Amino acid sequence: MKKFAALLLALTVASSLIFSGCSGAKGDLTPVTLSEVAHSIFYAPQYAAIELGYFEEEGIDLTVVNGGGADKVMTSLISGDAQIGFMGSEASIYVYAEGAEDYVINFAQLTQRAGNFLVSREPMEDFDWSDLTGSLVLGGRKGGMPQMVFEYILKKNGLDPSTDLTIDQSISFGLTAAAFPSSGADFTVEFEPYATLLEQEGSGYVVASLGEASGYVPYTAYSAQKSYIEEHPDIIQGFTNAIQKGMDYVNSHTSQEIASVIAPQFPETDEDTIAVIVERYLAQDTWKDDTIFEESSFDLLQNILEEAGELSQRVPYDQLVTTEYAKKAAE
Repeated sequence: MKKFAALLLALTVASSLIFSGCSGAKGDLTPVTLSEVAHSIFYAPQYAAIELGYFEEEGIDLTVVNGGGADKVMTSLISGDAQIGFMGSEASIYVYAEGAEDYVINFAQLTQRAGNFLVSREPMEDFDWSDLTGSLVLGGRKGGMPQMVFEYILKKNGLDPSTDLTIDQSISFGLTAAAFPSSGADFTVEFEPYATLLEQEGSGYVVASLGEASGYVPYTAYSAQKSYIEEHPDIIQGFTNAIQKGMDYVNSHTSQEIASVIAPQFPETDEDTIAVIVERYLAQDTWKDDTIFEESSFDLLQNILEEAGELSQRVPYDQLVTTEYAKKAAE
Protein backbone atom coordinates (compact mmCIF):
# COMPACT_ATOMS: atom_id res chain seq x y z
CA MET A 1 0.00 0.00 0.00
CA LYS A 2 2.86 2.39 0.85
CA LYS A 3 4.49 1.51 -2.45
CA PHE A 4 1.28 2.33 -4.32
CA ALA A 5 0.78 5.61 -2.44
CA ALA A 6 4.34 6.66 -3.23
CA LEU A 7 3.94 5.76 -6.89
CA LEU A 8 0.61 7.58 -7.07
CA LEU A 9 2.21 10.69 -5.57
CA ALA A 10 5.03 10.50 -8.10
CA LEU A 11 2.52 10.14 -10.94
CA THR A 12 0.52 13.11 -9.66
CA VAL A 13 3.62 15.28 -9.43
CA ALA A 14 4.86 14.16 -12.85
CA SER A 15 1.50 14.77 -14.51
CA SER A 16 1.27 18.27 -13.06
CA LEU A 17 4.44 19.28 -14.85
CA ILE A 18 4.60 20.90 -18.26
CA PHE A 19 5.38 18.43 -21.04
CA SER A 20 7.26 20.23 -23.78
CA GLY A 21 10.13 19.67 -26.15
CA CYS A 22 12.01 22.67 -24.75
CA SER A 23 11.55 25.70 -22.55
CA GLY A 24 10.89 28.17 -25.33
CA ALA A 25 9.81 28.51 -28.95
CA LYS A 26 12.04 26.71 -31.44
CA GLY A 27 13.11 28.76 -34.42
CA ASP A 28 10.09 29.77 -36.46
CA LEU A 29 7.68 27.47 -34.63
CA THR A 30 4.59 29.02 -33.12
CA PRO A 31 4.23 28.43 -29.36
CA VAL A 32 0.87 26.91 -28.38
CA THR A 33 -0.25 25.86 -24.91
CA LEU A 34 -2.61 22.91 -24.63
CA SER A 35 -4.46 22.36 -21.36
CA GLU A 36 -5.47 18.70 -21.01
CA VAL A 37 -8.16 17.39 -18.69
CA ALA A 38 -5.81 14.70 -17.33
CA HIS A 39 -2.51 13.09 -18.22
CA SER A 40 -3.48 9.55 -19.12
CA ILE A 41 -2.47 6.74 -21.45
CA PHE A 42 -6.09 7.00 -22.58
CA TYR A 43 -4.86 9.84 -24.80
CA ALA A 44 -2.06 7.85 -26.45
CA PRO A 45 -2.51 9.36 -29.96
CA GLN A 46 -1.74 12.82 -28.58
CA TYR A 47 1.45 11.66 -26.88
CA ALA A 48 2.51 9.71 -29.95
CA ALA A 49 2.12 12.93 -31.96
CA ILE A 50 4.29 14.76 -29.43
CA GLU A 51 7.04 12.15 -29.22
CA LEU A 52 7.17 11.55 -32.98
CA GLY A 53 7.57 15.25 -33.71
CA TYR A 54 4.32 15.72 -35.58
CA PHE A 55 3.57 19.10 -34.00
CA GLU A 56 6.96 20.45 -35.00
CA GLU A 57 6.29 19.21 -38.54
CA GLU A 58 3.18 21.40 -38.49
CA GLY A 59 5.09 24.45 -37.25
CA ILE A 60 3.90 24.23 -33.64
CA ASP A 61 6.01 24.36 -30.48
CA LEU A 62 3.57 22.66 -28.13
CA THR A 63 3.48 22.97 -24.36
CA VAL A 64 1.08 20.62 -22.56
CA VAL A 65 -0.24 21.41 -19.09
CA ASN A 66 -2.37 19.08 -16.99
CA GLY A 67 -5.49 21.07 -16.14
CA GLY A 68 -6.82 18.49 -13.68
CA GLY A 69 -10.47 18.51 -14.72
CA ALA A 70 -12.66 19.95 -17.48
CA ASP A 71 -13.74 22.93 -15.38
CA LYS A 72 -10.13 23.97 -14.89
CA VAL A 73 -9.30 23.44 -18.57
CA MET A 74 -12.19 25.71 -19.51
CA THR A 75 -10.98 28.34 -17.05
CA SER A 76 -7.52 28.27 -18.67
CA LEU A 77 -9.07 28.84 -22.11
CA ILE A 78 -11.23 31.74 -20.99
CA SER A 79 -8.35 33.35 -19.08
CA GLY A 80 -6.00 32.99 -22.06
CA ASP A 81 -3.51 30.80 -20.19
CA ALA A 82 -4.05 28.15 -22.86
CA GLN A 83 -5.01 28.47 -26.52
CA ILE A 84 -6.38 24.93 -26.95
CA GLY A 85 -8.26 22.78 -24.47
CA PHE A 86 -8.67 19.02 -24.37
CA MET A 87 -11.65 17.81 -22.33
CA GLY A 88 -15.15 16.45 -22.44
CA SER A 89 -17.32 18.57 -24.75
CA GLU A 90 -19.95 18.97 -22.06
CA ALA A 91 -17.90 21.91 -20.77
CA SER A 92 -18.35 23.79 -24.05
CA ILE A 93 -22.10 23.17 -23.88
CA TYR A 94 -22.30 24.58 -20.36
CA VAL A 95 -20.43 27.75 -21.35
CA TYR A 96 -22.56 28.29 -24.45
CA ALA A 97 -25.78 27.72 -22.50
CA GLU A 98 -24.72 30.41 -20.04
CA GLY A 99 -24.71 32.94 -22.88
CA ALA A 100 -20.98 33.46 -23.45
CA GLU A 101 -20.26 35.52 -26.57
CA ASP A 102 -16.75 34.17 -27.18
CA TYR A 103 -17.77 30.58 -26.53
CA VAL A 104 -15.65 27.49 -27.05
CA ILE A 105 -15.90 25.46 -30.27
CA ASN A 106 -14.93 21.79 -30.62
CA PHE A 107 -12.79 21.18 -33.70
CA ALA A 108 -11.44 17.64 -33.31
CA GLN A 109 -12.60 14.53 -31.45
CA LEU A 110 -10.04 12.04 -30.10
CA THR A 111 -11.74 9.29 -28.10
CA GLN A 112 -15.00 7.53 -28.92
CA ARG A 113 -15.38 5.45 -25.77
CA ALA A 114 -15.10 6.09 -22.06
CA GLY A 115 -11.59 5.43 -20.80
CA ASN A 116 -12.25 4.43 -17.21
CA PHE A 117 -12.81 1.10 -15.53
CA LEU A 118 -14.79 -0.22 -12.60
CA VAL A 119 -12.44 -1.59 -9.95
CA SER A 120 -13.74 -3.92 -7.25
CA ARG A 121 -12.23 -4.58 -3.84
CA GLU A 122 -12.61 -8.31 -4.45
CA PRO A 123 -12.16 -10.37 -7.66
CA MET A 124 -15.45 -10.94 -9.49
CA GLU A 125 -15.14 -13.24 -12.49
CA ASP A 126 -18.82 -13.04 -13.47
CA PHE A 127 -19.49 -9.38 -12.69
CA ASP A 128 -22.90 -8.00 -13.60
CA TRP A 129 -23.91 -4.36 -13.19
CA SER A 130 -26.69 -5.51 -10.86
CA ASP A 131 -23.88 -6.44 -8.43
CA LEU A 132 -23.61 -2.74 -7.63
CA THR A 133 -26.99 -2.78 -5.88
CA GLY A 134 -26.51 -1.66 -2.28
CA SER A 135 -22.80 -0.95 -2.77
CA LEU A 136 -20.64 2.11 -2.09
CA VAL A 137 -18.76 3.42 -5.14
CA LEU A 138 -16.15 6.16 -5.38
CA GLY A 139 -17.40 8.23 -8.32
CA GLY A 140 -16.61 11.43 -10.20
CA ARG A 141 -17.52 15.10 -10.13
CA LYS A 142 -21.17 15.97 -10.69
CA GLY A 143 -21.68 17.21 -14.25
CA GLY A 144 -18.40 15.72 -15.51
CA MET A 145 -18.25 13.12 -18.27
CA PRO A 146 -16.87 10.28 -16.09
CA GLN A 147 -19.75 10.55 -13.63
CA MET A 148 -22.45 11.13 -16.26
CA VAL A 149 -21.34 8.15 -18.35
CA PHE A 150 -21.26 6.00 -15.22
CA GLU A 151 -24.84 7.02 -14.40
CA TYR A 152 -25.82 6.46 -18.04
CA ILE A 153 -24.53 2.88 -17.81
CA LEU A 154 -26.33 2.28 -14.53
CA LYS A 155 -29.62 3.41 -16.04
CA LYS A 156 -29.04 1.23 -19.13
CA ASN A 157 -28.76 -1.70 -16.75
CA GLY A 158 -31.90 -0.90 -14.78
CA LEU A 159 -30.25 0.77 -11.78
CA ASP A 160 -31.24 4.09 -10.24
CA PRO A 161 -27.99 5.96 -9.36
CA SER A 162 -29.68 7.83 -6.52
CA THR A 163 -31.42 4.94 -4.76
CA ASP A 164 -29.93 1.57 -5.75
CA LEU A 165 -26.39 2.36 -4.63
CA THR A 166 -24.35 5.06 -2.93
CA ILE A 167 -21.91 7.10 -5.01
CA ASP A 168 -19.30 9.06 -3.04
CA GLN A 169 -18.38 12.20 -5.01
CA SER A 170 -16.47 13.93 -2.21
CA ILE A 171 -12.96 12.92 -3.31
CA SER A 172 -11.10 15.18 -5.73
CA PHE A 173 -10.40 14.13 -9.31
CA GLY A 174 -7.34 11.89 -9.54
CA LEU A 175 -7.22 11.01 -5.84
CA THR A 176 -9.82 8.24 -5.68
CA ALA A 177 -7.31 5.46 -6.39
CA ALA A 178 -5.14 6.45 -3.44
CA ALA A 179 -8.20 6.74 -1.22
CA PHE A 180 -9.85 3.47 -2.29
CA PRO A 181 -7.89 0.90 -0.22
CA SER A 182 -8.78 2.57 3.10
CA SER A 183 -12.11 4.13 2.07
CA GLY A 184 -14.46 1.29 2.87
CA ALA A 185 -15.92 1.58 -0.63
CA ASP A 186 -16.78 -1.58 -2.54
CA PHE A 187 -15.86 -0.18 -5.95
CA THR A 188 -14.08 2.77 -7.52
CA VAL A 189 -14.19 4.17 -11.07
CA GLU A 190 -10.64 4.74 -12.32
CA PHE A 191 -8.73 5.89 -15.38
CA GLU A 192 -5.42 4.35 -16.28
CA PRO A 193 -2.76 3.88 -15.09
CA TYR A 194 -4.49 3.90 -11.69
CA ALA A 195 -6.80 0.95 -12.40
CA THR A 196 -3.84 -1.24 -13.36
CA LEU A 197 -1.73 0.04 -10.44
CA LEU A 198 -4.46 -0.98 -8.01
CA GLU A 199 -4.45 -4.44 -9.59
CA GLN A 200 -0.67 -4.72 -9.40
CA GLU A 201 -0.75 -3.81 -5.71
CA GLY A 202 -3.50 -6.33 -5.02
CA SER A 203 -5.73 -3.52 -3.76
CA GLY A 204 -8.37 -3.84 -6.46
CA TYR A 205 -9.54 -5.79 -9.49
CA VAL A 206 -10.81 -4.43 -12.81
CA VAL A 207 -14.23 -6.02 -13.32
CA ALA A 208 -15.76 -3.90 -16.10
CA SER A 209 -14.90 -1.38 -18.81
CA LEU A 210 -17.12 1.69 -18.86
CA GLY A 211 -16.07 2.16 -22.48
CA GLU A 212 -17.49 -1.19 -23.49
CA ALA A 213 -20.59 -0.81 -21.33
CA SER A 214 -21.52 2.66 -22.58
CA GLY A 215 -20.91 2.07 -26.29
CA TYR A 216 -19.59 4.81 -28.56
CA VAL A 217 -19.60 8.15 -26.76
CA PRO A 218 -17.80 11.39 -27.78
CA TYR A 219 -15.74 11.37 -24.61
CA THR A 220 -13.00 13.92 -25.28
CA ALA A 221 -12.34 16.56 -27.92
CA TYR A 222 -10.09 19.50 -28.67
CA SER A 223 -11.55 22.97 -28.51
CA ALA A 224 -10.67 26.66 -28.59
CA GLN A 225 -12.47 29.93 -28.19
CA LYS A 226 -14.36 31.13 -31.26
CA SER A 227 -12.14 34.21 -31.56
CA TYR A 228 -8.93 32.17 -31.47
CA ILE A 229 -10.13 29.82 -34.22
CA GLU A 230 -11.16 32.76 -36.39
CA GLU A 231 -7.82 34.52 -35.88
CA HIS A 232 -5.55 31.44 -36.14
CA PRO A 233 -7.08 28.92 -38.56
CA ASP A 234 -3.60 27.83 -39.67
CA ILE A 235 -2.66 26.83 -36.12
CA ILE A 236 -5.92 24.94 -35.62
CA GLN A 237 -5.36 23.11 -38.91
CA GLY A 238 -1.76 22.27 -38.08
CA PHE A 239 -2.73 21.06 -34.63
CA THR A 240 -5.48 18.87 -36.06
CA ASN A 241 -3.10 17.49 -38.68
CA ALA A 242 -0.64 16.46 -35.94
CA ILE A 243 -3.36 14.73 -33.91
CA GLN A 244 -4.55 12.88 -37.03
CA LYS A 245 -0.99 11.64 -37.61
CA GLY A 246 -0.83 10.46 -34.00
CA MET A 247 -4.15 8.69 -34.42
CA ASP A 248 -2.95 7.03 -37.62
CA TYR A 249 0.12 5.80 -35.75
CA VAL A 250 -1.70 4.15 -32.84
CA ASN A 251 -4.25 2.59 -35.17
CA SER A 252 -1.51 0.93 -37.23
CA HIS A 253 1.01 -0.22 -34.61
CA THR A 254 1.14 -2.78 -31.82
CA SER A 255 0.58 -1.95 -28.19
CA GLN A 256 4.25 -2.60 -27.45
CA GLU A 257 5.37 -0.26 -30.24
CA ILE A 258 3.00 2.44 -29.02
CA ALA A 259 4.19 1.97 -25.44
CA SER A 260 7.79 2.39 -26.51
CA VAL A 261 6.99 5.68 -28.22
CA ILE A 262 4.89 7.27 -25.47
CA ALA A 263 6.92 5.93 -22.52
CA PRO A 264 8.79 9.26 -21.98
CA GLN A 265 5.42 10.84 -21.18
CA PHE A 266 4.92 8.41 -18.29
CA PRO A 267 8.31 8.09 -16.56
CA GLU A 268 6.81 6.56 -13.40
CA THR A 269 5.15 3.69 -15.30
CA ASP A 270 7.24 0.88 -16.76
CA GLU A 271 6.94 0.20 -20.47
CA ASP A 272 5.40 -3.25 -20.11
CA THR A 273 2.61 -1.82 -17.94
CA ILE A 274 2.01 0.93 -20.50
CA ALA A 275 1.71 -1.76 -23.19
CA VAL A 276 -0.87 -3.67 -21.13
CA ILE A 277 -2.94 -0.50 -20.72
CA VAL A 278 -2.64 0.45 -24.40
CA GLU A 279 -3.77 -3.05 -25.39
CA ARG A 280 -6.78 -2.68 -23.10
CA TYR A 281 -7.72 0.53 -24.89
CA LEU A 282 -7.07 -0.89 -28.35
CA ALA A 283 -9.27 -3.89 -27.59
CA GLN A 284 -12.27 -1.70 -26.84
CA ASP A 285 -11.85 0.44 -29.98
CA THR A 286 -11.10 3.59 -27.99
CA TRP A 287 -9.67 5.79 -30.72
CA LYS A 288 -11.40 7.03 -33.85
CA ASP A 289 -9.92 6.65 -37.33
CA ASP A 290 -10.33 10.39 -37.86
CA THR A 291 -10.99 13.45 -35.70
CA ILE A 292 -14.36 14.38 -37.23
CA PHE A 293 -16.92 15.14 -34.51
CA GLU A 294 -20.16 13.87 -36.06
CA GLU A 295 -23.55 15.41 -35.31
CA SER A 296 -24.93 12.05 -34.16
CA SER A 297 -22.22 11.89 -31.51
CA PHE A 298 -23.02 15.41 -30.35
CA ASP A 299 -26.71 14.48 -30.10
CA LEU A 300 -25.81 11.45 -27.97
CA LEU A 301 -23.74 13.67 -25.70
CA GLN A 302 -26.70 15.98 -25.18
CA ASN A 303 -28.92 12.97 -24.47
CA ILE A 304 -26.51 11.93 -21.70
CA LEU A 305 -26.49 15.47 -20.29
CA GLU A 306 -30.27 15.59 -20.29
CA GLU A 307 -30.56 12.22 -18.54
CA ALA A 308 -28.11 13.45 -15.90
CA GLY A 309 -30.21 16.58 -15.34
CA GLU A 310 -27.39 18.85 -16.48
CA LEU A 311 -29.00 20.33 -19.60
CA SER A 312 -32.24 22.32 -19.58
CA GLN A 313 -32.12 23.29 -23.27
CA ARG A 314 -30.30 21.68 -26.18
CA VAL A 315 -27.65 23.70 -28.00
CA PRO A 316 -26.95 23.83 -31.77
CA TYR A 317 -24.35 21.44 -33.16
CA ASP A 318 -23.31 23.82 -35.94
CA GLN A 319 -22.42 26.50 -33.41
CA LEU A 320 -20.32 24.37 -31.05
CA VAL A 321 -18.67 22.01 -33.52
CA THR A 322 -16.68 22.63 -36.68
CA THR A 323 -15.53 19.71 -38.83
CA GLU A 324 -13.66 21.83 -41.38
CA TYR A 325 -10.19 21.15 -39.96
CA ALA A 326 -10.76 17.47 -39.13
CA LYS A 327 -12.05 16.71 -42.63
CA LYS A 328 -9.04 18.37 -44.23
CA ALA A 329 -6.66 16.50 -41.90
CA ALA A 330 -8.26 13.19 -42.87
CA GLU A 331 -7.79 13.73 -46.61
